Amino acid sequence: MHDAPGIEFVVEDVDFELSDATALTEWIERVAQVHEHKIVQLTYIFCSDEFLHKVNVEYLDHDTYTDVITFDNADDADIIEGDVFISIDRIRENAETHHVSFRDELHRVMIHGVLHLLGYKDKDLLSQTAMRKKEDDCLSLRTF
Repeated sequence: MHDAPGIEFVVEDVDFELSDATALTEWIERVAQVHEHKIVQLTYIFCSDEFLHKVNVEYLDHDTYTDVITFDNADDADIIEGDVFISIDRIRENAETHHVSFRDELHRVMIHGVLHLLGYKDKDLLSQTAMRKKEDDCLSLRTF
């Protein structure tokens, strides 16, 4: 547990530099406030496909590649405390596939992780559709 609560950005095993960290932090905090949650500790780990695949196999027993994995460490329902692992390789590929900017896809996946920490699920088609709508709502809160 960190003494200074907040949002932290870490890069592992990938050549990536996050721009707009301050604006991103303010936006993510705004999303948490809108959902009446307080961020205690939120760590984003930006990594490679291989790094995230190892996490997926080791911790979730899923032998698949994915763009994001979220671990919820919160003890209380109204706080956000967790780790969000994001594959930069997947973000680049998804952005190209969906014809969106890398920045927008990155922000969508970053907030997707937060939505999981807020309790939203995406296991079936109905909840996936609701999650996408929530992502769009959150993306519209960006001021940068």
